[in-house]
Amino acid sequence: MPNSRNISKLSSCGGKFWLIAAGFGLLLTVVTPQLRADDKKPDAPKADDAATNRAARKLVHKIDPIYPQDLKRRSIGGVVKLDLKISASGNVEKIEIVGGNPILADSAAQAVKKWQYAPASASSSMVLNVEFNPNR
Repeated sequence: MPNSRNISKLSSCGGKFWLIAAGFGLLLTVVTPQLRADDKKPDAPKADDAATNRAARKLVHKIDPIYPQDLKRRSIGGVVKLDLKISASGNVEKIEIVGGNPILADSAAQAVKKWQYAPASASSSMVLNVEFNPNR
């Protein structure tokens, strides 16, 4: 059976061990997520792909979407996210609804389909957020 002198030696050594272990654990919780975040950073896109394909185009003609009165009256609003493909001549060729209330998204897509952008040398694509604010 251990005597009190041996127990105090063990507890003093154990206390130092736990202090070191806690410090090491704290270090890992701070450093490890940063290392993982660095690993997940995407490679830089090629200049010709990103600049040409996702270049901002100047909007020449805009039609506001129709805000459904039932939703506006009930103060239901939000943001609709659309992915657009714009032809070289500036017409909106394709619209993909990425997010938002389906009723608002349909209204936004119908309006954006009629928008006209400035001509460019090639077709491009862009992500567009259309806001519906019931307080306006």
